[in-house]
Amino acid sequence: TRPTDLVFIIDSSRSVRPSEFEQVKVFLSQVIESLDVGPNATRVGVVNYASAVKNEFSLKTHRTKASLLQAVRRIEPLSTGTMTGLAIQFAINRAFSEVEGARVRSPGVNKVAIIVTDGRPQDGVKDVSARARALGIEIFAIGVGRVDIPTLRQIASEPLDEHVDYVESYSVIEKLTKKFQEAFCAVSDLCATGDHDCQQICVSTGASYTCACKEGFTLNTDGKTCSACSGGAATDLVFLIDGSKSVRPENFELVKKFINQIVDSLDVSDRNAHVGLVQYSSSVRQEFPLGRFHNKKDIKAAVRKMSYMEKGTMTGQALKYLVDNSFAISSGGRPGVPKVAIVFTDGRSQDYINDAAKKAKELGYKMFAVGVGNAVEDELREIASEPVSEHYFYTADFRTINQIAKKLQSKICVEDPCACETIVKFQTKVDNLIKALTQKLEAVTRKLAALENRITV
Repeated sequence: TRPTDLVFIIDSSRSVRPSEFEQVKVFLSQVIESLDVGPNATRVGVVNYASAVKNEFSLKTHRTKASLLQAVRRIEPLSTGTMTGLAIQFAINRAFSEVEGARVRSPGVNKVAIIVTDGRPQDGVKDVSARARALGIEIFAIGVGRVDIPTLRQIASEPLDEHVDYVESYSVIEKLTKKFQEAFCAVSDLCATGDHDCQQICVSTGASYTCACKEGFTLNTDGKTCSACSGGAATDLVFLIDGSKSVRPENFELVKKFINQIVDSLDVSDRNAHVGLVQYSSSVRQEFPLGRFHNKKDIKAAVRKMSYMEKGTMTGQALKYLVDNSFAISSGGRPGVPKVAIVFTDGRSQDYINDAAKKAKELGYKMFAVGVGNAVEDELREIASEPVSEHYFYTADFRTINQIAKKLQSKICVEDPCACETIVKFQTKVDNLIKALTQKLEAVTRKLAALENRITV
């Protein structure tokens, strides 16, 4: 994908109800999820407007996808008039300025604005939109409900059929997500957009794809998941799941699917992967300990039966339980087996997490932190093992946690599970070669000694 400076210009006038504005934020988040975000890749800014214009954050403000998604969650509607022309002028003067992070001196960087509005503007848009386009800004115009279609056509870039979109209501704006996800990809293939089920490597084959595995892994019969070496490696894995009331019942069902998606990729057996599950809210409840179930089918059935606790968010207390109990021998933990924990939360902890999180990492546990919605980035980073960027994940929407599960499937394995076995085999081979050479040397020495005796006689 080409580097892009992308600015969303969103209408939050009084005609946009709060629940509808939340749907706009979900749309923004889903588009951002698909982007390659970074200082040298795609930068994102958001301009919020009604009668006045508010710069929610600039192109230079957020350097990571996680912090961008958190910032989108915090945007509030302005709930006054509809000054769309003023908002576009603001984008020209400020949002796409060098001081706000736009790469105006880099001709290879795209400048893109996506405008979302639901009404007729109270000011002119034709001339200011033309000036924006003349400055090289590619404008997409999205209209909702009672929007004035001719106005959208005055705003958007050519060709209009690619840059003007209309939806009947905010409840279906998400159907435009895929279009914009693909719009920022130079090659719109399923591997590039993430629309695949490969656990490790996706290989594009034009309109379709095939799956492959990293070195040391083999592709399973499902054609999607991978196993390490000859069937897997011993791992004790515990899920620590937030069951607080903010999750909501329908999303808790998605969390259970998330767990089972990861379980599907494991080699569950007496010798290899063991799985435990702990749920927490205002208290902590062990759903089942490590080693209780010896196959995927039984684990997944137990996960589906898990009931939702629906109270507070005591993440610190849950982490302390993990440290004190979950990997103990009495709870099924196996001495000498790598310990992995996946902590899932959707909000700020109501207690202190630092000490327990630090203790878990000091004990050598491999800690993954997964946050959704109002989860706090600083807390996720505190929980995650080093390197933090590879051990914490965030998404704004529960409906996209399956994408995080795909990433986790290849990360929860012990690092290079074949290494020890390979080293032992190599060392054995070397020892045997040395032994054989020693025997040959001893035979040569004996022959030389016998020859020397004959010469002396």
